[in-house]
Amino acid sequence: MLCACSGEQFKFEEPVTQSPESLATRDFSASGLSSRHGTGDWESKLEDAQVDEVESTLKEALSLNYEEARALLGRLEYQRGNFDAALQVFQGIDIKTLSPRMTMAIAERTRPRKPHPKGENLLTGVMSLHSVSLLLEAILLKAKSLQKLGRIKESARECKVILDVVDLALPSGMPEGIGQDCKLQEMFHKALELLPKLWMQVGFLDEAITAYRRALAKLWNLDPQRLAIIQKELAVTLLYGGVEASVSPHLKLWGQKIPKNNTEEAILLLFILIRKVLYGEIGWDPEVMDHLTFALTICGEYECLAEHVEQVLPGIYNRAERWYFLALCYSASGQHLTAIELLKKVSGCSEAKHRPHLSSLLLGAKLCTEVPKEAHPGIDFARKAIDAAMHQNDHLLGQAHKFLGICYGNAARICISDSERIFFQQESLNSLIHAAEIDKEDPEIMFNLGLENAIQRNLTSAFNNAMLYSDMVSGSSTKGWKLLALIVSAQQRPKDAEAILDLALDETGRIDQLELLHLKAILQIAQEQPKQAIEIYRILLALVQSQSELENSNREDEVLSMRKLEGEAWLDLAKIYSDLESWSDADVCMNKAKATKIFSPQGWYTKGTLFEARAQHNNALVAFLVSLSIEPDYVPSIVSSAGVLMKMGRQSLPIARSMLMTALRLEPTNHDAWFYLGVLSKSEGLMQQAADYFQAAHELELYAPVHDFV
Repeated sequence: MLCACSGEQFKFEEPVTQSPESLATRDFSASGLSSRHGTGDWESKLEDAQVDEVESTLKEALSLNYEEARALLGRLEYQRGNFDAALQVFQGIDIKTLSPRMTMAIAERTRPRKPHPKGENLLTGVMSLHSVSLLLEAILLKAKSLQKLGRIKESARECKVILDVVDLALPSGMPEGIGQDCKLQEMFHKALELLPKLWMQVGFLDEAITAYRRALAKLWNLDPQRLAIIQKELAVTLLYGGVEASVSPHLKLWGQKIPKNNTEEAILLLFILIRKVLYGEIGWDPEVMDHLTFALTICGEYECLAEHVEQVLPGIYNRAERWYFLALCYSASGQHLTAIELLKKVSGCSEAKHRPHLSSLLLGAKLCTEVPKEAHPGIDFARKAIDAAMHQNDHLLGQAHKFLGICYGNAARICISDSERIFFQQESLNSLIHAAEIDKEDPEIMFNLGLENAIQRNLTSAFNNAMLYSDMVSGSSTKGWKLLALIVSAQQRPKDAEAILDLALDETGRIDQLELLHLKAILQIAQEQPKQAIEIYRILLALVQSQSELENSNREDEVLSMRKLEGEAWLDLAKIYSDLESWSDADVCMNKAKATKIFSPQGWYTKGTLFEARAQHNNALVAFLVSLSIEPDYVPSIVSSAGVLMKMGRQSLPIARSMLMTALRLEPTNHDAWFYLGVLSKSEGLMQQAADYFQAAHELELYAPVHDFV
């Protein structure tokens, strides 16, 4: 029996009749053909004779019909690399006429039937599956010949014919066992895999995606690895193709729930592949996790990504890599503390014998800079990173010193002891200066050096650092302009600070302008110019309103930032109207602030100041305490609570003093706290102590910015 696809001999169980319509009348192989005519004669005929002469020889030798003879000859020409000759031979096969017969043959010969007496043939006149396989192979080789000749679109159309024939014959997919007696299934599988690649080759991404989806829409008996390759290629095309190809509702690929967009469909495909890896159906493919990481990242689904990383079987990643990957996921989702706890494992005792994982140490130090309460673990991370990067990479070494300096600065602001604070502040400056010497190209080092100098009231150095930072980023950083304006305001140069903000407003985008306008309004309040401040807030709120109308198109973090700015603007306006004793306007502004849902703890603090301005001390104290119940270290509420307690009688003075000392521990440069301590000491008859406190308050107020540096 002839196997048309490979030349191998198979036994075929279905009864056939020897007729010119069937190729299955006698055994055939390339070797058999050579032995019958002699290898040399046959080779010479293929090389020298005309196509018609060779075709005639095949007919006489094998009793083949016209199309089958051309299919065999075309295959031989293709195997020799004579693609033009092979294409010429294949062009003589009338596929359009044969397609209905091929479809009928596949449908009839794969249909389950009851057994019949031996020798009875109910399919007389129906093409055999071997003949169908041979013709399908001819179409496939014709498509490949066209591809070799650069006629890709024509190649894709020919390849699609194979899918149309088989799909029409087998609407429910490929039955089991069809590939045992012939190569029909193999030819079909090759066409399934080739067609989308052809469309991709000519840039027809919509057609390529449709072809991939068609390959996955039914059960075609693809082995798990080949099926996984098609699923991965479709996911990659959907993710990076740059076209939005909607799923046809007629294509039962995802059942009732159709993916909303390409990215969602790609993620579902990648989830399937990850599950197959976990179940052992296919081998581990690192590219699948890379693509899934990208897809979930652009969707912001970092926690979901972390869950899938946790499901990866042991041995794929070593422990340090797994913890690092998970920490990246959790930090990206805003769960910095969870990420820090994971990274602590990398530097734990169990990893002491392993080589330090520098990336994890740097990430841990960086995350700790963003969580001030984790300053001490950040110092440990940074020190270990410095040891690991020493004599290896100057840039990473500079980054480690930068993170160490920032963590030292944070540690100084949360420590209790004055001696510790002084030590940490000095170490912070030393580390940042060292970082700047190592990595002179990193503007962030210069910014943090300027910030730390400003916090320590080294205003001249801070100003120079801020100017260098601004030059390094070409004036494109909003935070740089803000820092520079605050430093100048602390130097008691409000007009220069206002000029800096005006210049910054011309250099920044619309979202950044909101923050700068807010700071400019605060600057007007500090200069006791309430009318100008109110006008600036009017402009600010109008811009926020216009941006809110585009809220659906903005990122979530931008929306939250605008809401926070809006809430703070209403609170500041309430304070202005309170100072003007316009109580009704102040109450309206407070209600507006509540409506933004950004109301604590600053909202309760402002509410307390309104009560205090009306001499409602009990209500003011309650409001301040509510603020502290939300954020116990909110210094303005601590200081104001102490001030109210001082007005409520001598029995409350010890509590007030304790609260003021707490405020100074948290913020040693708070001149209001020093002033209240002076008042308290004076009321207790401690005149020298009171004078010292008043002197400290006066000196600190001289160098106080209009708004906190951090």
